[in-house]
Amino acid sequence: MFQLSISLPSASRITIISEPCGSMMEYLTMMGIASCYWWHLFVSINVQNSFGRWVSERVNKEDVTTYSNGDHELSSSVEALISAMKAIRAEWFKMLASLYPPFSFSPDLQNHYLYNSSEYGLLEIHSRLSQTFREGRTLPLGYRRKQLLQVARLVQENCDAIMASLKADLGRHPFEATLPELGPMVSSALHAVENLDKWNSPEKPQVEAWRSGWDTTIFKAPKGTVLSISPWNFPWVLTILPLIGAIAAGCTCLIKPSEHAQASAALMAKLISQYLDPDAYAVCLGAVEETTHVLSLKWDHIFYTGSTSVGRIIAEAAAKQLTPVTLELGGQSPVFVDGDSTNIEIAAKRILWGKQQNAGQVCVAPNHVFVQEEHQSALVEAFRKAYDSFWPMGPLDSSSEMARVVNARHYERNKNLLSRTKGKVVIGGQTGQNLRIEPAIITGIKLDDPLMEEEIFGPILPIIPVANVDAAISHIQSGSTPLVIYVFTENEETKNKFVERTQSGQLILNETFAQVAVYEIPFGGQGQSGYGSYLGKYSFDAFTHQRGYINVPADARTEGFMQGRYPPYSAPALAFFSQALKAKIPDA
Repeated sequence: MFQLSISLPSASRITIISEPCGSMMEYLTMMGIASCYWWHLFVSINVQNSFGRWVSERVNKEDVTTYSNGDHELSSSVEALISAMKAIRAEWFKMLASLYPPFSFSPDLQNHYLYNSSEYGLLEIHSRLSQTFREGRTLPLGYRRKQLLQVARLVQENCDAIMASLKADLGRHPFEATLPELGPMVSSALHAVENLDKWNSPEKPQVEAWRSGWDTTIFKAPKGTVLSISPWNFPWVLTILPLIGAIAAGCTCLIKPSEHAQASAALMAKLISQYLDPDAYAVCLGAVEETTHVLSLKWDHIFYTGSTSVGRIIAEAAAKQLTPVTLELGGQSPVFVDGDSTNIEIAAKRILWGKQQNAGQVCVAPNHVFVQEEHQSALVEAFRKAYDSFWPMGPLDSSSEMARVVNARHYERNKNLLSRTKGKVVIGGQTGQNLRIEPAIITGIKLDDPLMEEEIFGPILPIIPVANVDAAISHIQSGSTPLVIYVFTENEETKNKFVERTQSGQLILNETFAQVAVYEIPFGGQGQSGYGSYLGKYSFDAFTHQRGYINVPADARTEGFMQGRYPPYSAPALAFFSQALKAKIPDA
């Protein structure tokens, strides 16, 4: 426990009490005075916010001057406050480095992170990134290529530290860190380098013959200075893949990682400032207050990955500035298991594998399973067989190394769902220490069950029996548009029904989760599950403006052709330009 009390003139008083917090590295900002990691900071202050902002700037900029127009007593108190804040800050970063050795922060880096998260710092960053773009420094393909290669090096040279951050935030096994996060970041950066020239090449669309001399072109123009707000569940890959698209497109970018993946966010801020051009790419740490301020600034594109509720807030903030947005949200992604024409054991294994990834905390995780009533028992037994093969000693045994729920709030939310459901837990569902919960398979679920109120986003999998494929499709149609629909079937008629009669961001047959590795197709939602897409070239497209261009020759021949459009208008000219109205319309 640390306590600091400073008395100021006019009975103003600042009391600072700090103590270790349960969820490590929780980030708070207090009245604009100081930013901190790993400690709760409770402040009572009876001075105006302008004073707090002034102190914050001095703490971060190492510039102590007199705020009170010569009042020596106040000046001395302010200097004492600033010195105390620096000492506390040093202790926070010292604790961070001691608990996680890969995270070492020099005094310069400490100042950099805290300053970047202050209101003054964010304004300066926005101005710097915007100026870099306006100067055209990110336009040369050689510059972009270098930055993309630096992204790949950032991951390769710091893979152990990145794995440690994922272990700290989410309890991830190295396999679950490498397969969905580290590997795709390196391969995506290298893929962008290999295709950079092709993606940025102007397109020459085929045009009608009478416009063949107009040099009709589509240029690939970067949108400008962009903002990327990423989630906590896959904190690295869902931050870096959009960044790769922004770099390849020639944009400058501010990254706002989630405050709930605090070890990852801190390491990310350190590494990006070391590996990438700080005049073009920066990281803002913080929580709601910092995000709110960032959203008040004018951006040329906002890329957000996260919940639907926050997505609405992002879209509303962007609309005030007429800023285009990519929203990668989530939703209740259903599964249909066609017991009449699929291998139920393979289906169960693949569904359970997709569900247990990151303890079910995945936007594309199977949310619930529809299966014909007569095949429900067989599916449950297939889940049991897969369950025992995945975790011979049980999911909560230390040998299983299954990921944990991100924090106590989400842990209690999952426990509450298990207690409220009207269904029967037939497999798993036990809770353990360190925020871990056994994947739960639950039967007897109806559409009005508490488990079906919203996206589960945890290790709980309800099974809903239906009469047939048409009943399953009807249930899916009645809900909001999901991010993905999974279908396990070998029946062509069933496949076609899902293609033609359902809507979703993606439709995946006979697999779960693996579609996120297929960068040749766009990944994104529809309706409630978001809009816009990315992965591979689609990441480049998300941050690129398709800029149309023509160059109409100013010669006598072309001008003669154009002559009829000028006033005074004539009947022959009208007849000539009305030819399109008389075109023959073919029969259907």
